[in-house]
Amino acid sequence: MAKDRVFSAPLKKQNIPPVIEEDTAAAPPLSAPAIEEDAAAAPPLSAPATEKDAAVPPPLSAPATEKDAAVPPPLSAPYSKPSPPSVYAPQAVPKAAPRKSILFGKTKTAAYAPSLQDALGQIDESFSEMLLRKIDEKHLTDAQCYKKAQIDRKLFSKIRSQRDYRPSKPTAISFALALELSLTETHDLLLKAGYALSHSNKADIIVEYFIIHGIYDKFLVNEALYEFDQPLL
Repeated sequence: MAKDRVFSAPLKKQNIPPVIEEDTAAAPPLSAPAIEEDAAAAPPLSAPATEKDAAVPPPLSAPATEKDAAVPPPLSAPYSKPSPPSVYAPQAVPKAAPRKSILFGKTKTAAYAPSLQDALGQIDESFSEMLLRKIDEKHLTDAQCYKKAQIDRKLFSKIRSQRDYRPSKPTAISFALALELSLTETHDLLLKAGYALSHSNKADIIVEYFIIHGIYDKFLVNEALYEFDQPLL
């Protein structure tokens, strides 16, 4: 019985090592092939990431600076520019030409005459002289003129005979309408008698309106004056 116990004991010892050796020879450790397969299957992620980044266009910071270069300057620059010189710079004021005197309307003026006698020698034509000159220029007779103006023959004779005669303003305007003078000529004729057409007077504005529009019918002018409660010619 003792021998049997001794024999059985070594048998147990011999059976254990072969089992362990077969297991170790059958399969290598899993840790090494797993690492090698992983290394051969795919390269590390860091390398392709850097290669892709190299193919990607430059970062957005460069185009941003290029766009900024094309963008116009900020609004502060235009306001800092100086104002146009034509507006704020002092400009030379042209000297005013000497105004012609009402009484001495020719090229010379009374203010620049060396003496009073020279100033009196520059006197312009009178109302009577201008009226007779315009009658001749319009190729009218004296009778045609004063009848068209609805002026009495005696009054016209007085105007013709007296050089310095000054008629009333309605009479002067009536002659201007009869001669169909322009607005400038009408102003000149009235100035010879010492009058003028003023825009502060309704009657003068009405008369000026008809002359500008070429309406010289005294009846129509009086009709407009009557409508606006103004004195008739």
